[in-house]
Amino acid sequence: MPAVKPVPDNYPRVSPYLAIDGAAAAIEFYTSVFGARQRGGVMTGPDGRIGHAELVLGDSVIMLADEYPEIGSRAPKTIGGTPVLLQVYVEDVDAVFAKALAAGAIELRPLADQFYGDRSGTFEDPFGHRWNVASHIEDVPPQEMASRAATAMGGS
Repeated sequence: MPAVKPVPDNYPRVSPYLAIDGAAAAIEFYTSVFGARQRGGVMTGPDGRIGHAELVLGDSVIMLADEYPEIGSRAPKTIGGTPVLLQVYVEDVDAVFAKALAAGAIELRPLADQFYGDRSGTFEDPFGHRWNVASHIEDVPPQEMASRAATAMGGS
């Protein structure tokens, strides 16, 4: 009998597992905005709530389910927000950001070129999750990064 790998080959070591009020609509949002693709079937409970779904985005897996307050799984809107910011690199940050806003996301930080070499912006999706989306536009050498960071943060 072959040994079972503790970390399966088709999963990264860390994957967000999102609790969502409206998981079916979130699947549509994430596939249309990010270009994620659904992997496997959606597991639905007898009450119609989604218990588990997986989306693949590049080399990452996003797991999600409807909220299940009875087991402590509550969505951001239910608990009044989220302390988590999800970082996603995309090929065309301007296009993804525009799609997100058109699909009902709220802009939290507009797109801008950053001192560290990314073009990025932040939005809250219609389900209360916050996303920082970015495209890397410049490789910044460490010494210049330190100088730029000091300038950006009010130093000299």
